[in-house]
Amino acid sequence: MDDKTTLHILLTGASRGIGAAAAKRLKAAGVRLVCQSTSGEDDFLAADFEQPGAASALWEAALGKLDGRIDVIVNNAGIFEAAPIDGTHEDWLAAYERTMRINLTANAELCRLAVLHFRSNGGGRIVNVASRAAYRGDSPDHWHYAASKGGMVALTKTIARGYAADEILAFTICPGFTMTGMAEDYLESRGGDKLLADIPLGRVATPEEVAETIAFCALDAPASMTGAVLDINGASYVR
Repeated sequence: MDDKTTLHILLTGASRGIGAAAAKRLKAAGVRLVCQSTSGEDDFLAADFEQPGAASALWEAALGKLDGRIDVIVNNAGIFEAAPIDGTHEDWLAAYERTMRINLTANAELCRLAVLHFRSNGGGRIVNVASRAAYRGDSPDHWHYAASKGGMVALTKTIARGYAADEILAFTICPGFTMTGMAEDYLESRGGDKLLADIPLGRVATPEEVAETIAFCALDAPASMTGAVLDINGASYVR
C-alpha cells in the first residue's frame, strides 16, 4: 500500500484513442490508476454506462481497487453515433436517449459520487472530456452528441463554482477532431481534405496532445484554474 502522496485516479473510456493515451501518460507520472472500459478487457473494470447502476457500481469497484480513496476522476467515456432526423421517430429517440445516458447522465453520476467522496477526504479533482461540439455544434445527424457535450461543460462549471471552497477542482477539456478510430471514420464520411481545410492548424489533434492536457488538469493545474474549459481544436473554433 502506497502513501498518501501518490495520487489515486479513476479514468473512464480508457481502452482506445484519447483514453488509452491518457492512461499511458498518467501511468508514466507514477499515479495509481484504475481504468474502465465497456467490456473490461486488459484488466480494466467493466462498466456499460447504458445500463442503470453501472456508474455507481464502477465507483465502488474502483474504491475497492484503490484502498478506499480516489483523488481524481477523469470522465472520458462517450459514444459518437449518428441519429438522422429522417429515420423513424422511435429510432431517433432511442439514439438520443442512449447518447445522453452514456455521455452525460453516467458522467454526472460519477461526478456526484466524486464530490461526495472528495468532501469527506479533503478535496479532489474532476476532469471531464467534452468536445468542440459543445460550443460549435455538430452535424445535422448529431444533435444529441452536441447536446450531451454542452451538458458536460455546464455540469463541470457548476461543480467548480459550487465546491471550490471544499478544495474540489473541476476542469473541462474540449477537443475538436482527434485522430482516433471514431474521428477517422467521421473524417472520411465528411470529405476528409475539405474538412481539414476548416482547421487552421492543418491537421487534427493527436490523442497524445489531448492526453497531455488531461494530465495537466489532473496533476498540475493551479487551483485558480478551476472551472476552466480548455480547447484543443487547432483554432477551428475559438471563443
